[in-house]
Amino acid sequence: MTESLLPQLVIALPEGAALDPTTVFPVPPAAVWLEIGFGGGEHLAEQAERHPDIGFIGVEVFENGVARLVGEIARREFTNIRIFADDARLLLDGLMPASLGRVFVLFPDPWPKRRHHKRRLVAPATLDRLAIVMQPGAELRLATDDRDYLAWMLEHVTAHPDFLWLARRPADWRERQPDWPATRYEEKARAAGRAPAFLRFLRRP
Repeated sequence: MTESLLPQLVIALPEGAALDPTTVFPVPPAAVWLEIGFGGGEHLAEQAERHPDIGFIGVEVFENGVARLVGEIARREFTNIRIFADDARLLLDGLMPASLGRVFVLFPDPWPKRRHHKRRLVAPATLDRLAIVMQPGAELRLATDDRDYLAWMLEHVTAHPDFLWLARRPADWRERQPDWPATRYEEKARAAGRAPAFLRFLRRP
């Protein structure tokens, strides 16, 4: 079942033109939200169920995660999820400007060794791409359980002219918002004694 369903869900980028993400869904959604690195797809599936009028694009390169999400799509009969099974930067480069209403980057690989920091997803080049494809007023949500990566995220995103940190008190980043479903990775981090941080940024008008 999942093998026959996957080709219907995978997004292919058009050649020589920017992709309007609303066109990849059977019914044009009210908005399109993107999750980069959806892991097992728990957060993405829960968001899709809560927001049937929103179109969701999930990016994941690992086959096990893609297969797990496709299984959930089949089981719960979602029609508002599509998958990009390649490097997220390719998708960001191929999207129409101001076409995303929300972006999630939850528990990305922290690449803890200093010589690998250049591989971190949350970095100036990616933020520049996101600023182009996110609509003014759109929300960027980041999560990590790595303290060094948390400091890195805050340093780079708060320094970016197109993003505004929405936190006003410690609870704003120590606790998930009610509309922010948990992930399997978060539960694993808490079980290991690591406290996750949840960051919300606004794409400035």
